[in-house]
Amino acid sequence: MKLGFFAGRKPRAQKALEELSSKYGKTKPEEADTIVVLGGDGTMLRALHTFADYQAPLYGLNLGTLGFLLNKKYDDDLYTRIENAKRYTIRPLIMEATDKEGKKFKELAFNEVSLLRETHNSAKIKISVNGEIRMKELVCDGVLVSTPVGSTAYNSSAGGQILPLEANLLAMTPISAFRPRRWPGALLSNKSKIHCEILHPIERPVSATADSKEARDVKEVKIRESKKISKSILFDPENTLQERVFQEQFFN
Repeated sequence: MKLGFFAGRKPRAQKALEELSSKYGKTKPEEADTIVVLGGDGTMLRALHTFADYQAPLYGLNLGTLGFLLNKKYDDDLYTRIENAKRYTIRPLIMEATDKEGKKFKELAFNEVSLLRETHNSAKIKISVNGEIRMKELVCDGVLVSTPVGSTAYNSSAGGQILPLEANLLAMTPISAFRPRRWPGALLSNKSKIHCEILHPIERPVSATADSKEARDVKEVKIRESKKISKSILFDPENTLQERVFQEQFFN
């Protein structure tokens, strides 16, 4: 088994990179059978974007804080752990945004696409799903659309539902909605095509962010799940990604 490595910038991750590369060798990611990610969830998210077009699955070792998308780091044989690992395939969202000058942005989001007000003025957003207007005006700090994997992150903090991995759903969650008051958001089919139009984009500017890639002063944002791009992540069988989602749902 040929292993490639992708490490975070912190000293702990760099030290692990040196140790594991010495023990297992270091193959170029494009030639690796598996890419081992060393760091925290931010490092794994960067790896998902960096290697989105690569065939090799990602196997993470947590050297950060939470490590939701990574495995516990200990000194068992890495080859054996990878061979026994459970595979989960995830699909990112595609964000297509247009700013007030007409410039277009296209980015992937493995966690979520979020729209956020840029000033003290609340955002006003019209929401359409599959060509039908579903909300004429959402007055809010913002709104986000999350994948099942991302539903445990910012989406959950904003009060959105945590989605089972196999649910084939996307979570749309408002951020501090003012009108309609107490709108809880919506669960949408992963085949949905979502269109957010920014009302009064000059007076009430809004940014759109796909994971860490931001577009400022947008006037419209289209969101859909990618059908062509997918990425596999490997997890130790004693603590699978599915089990972690259950733990988040029941606050364990």
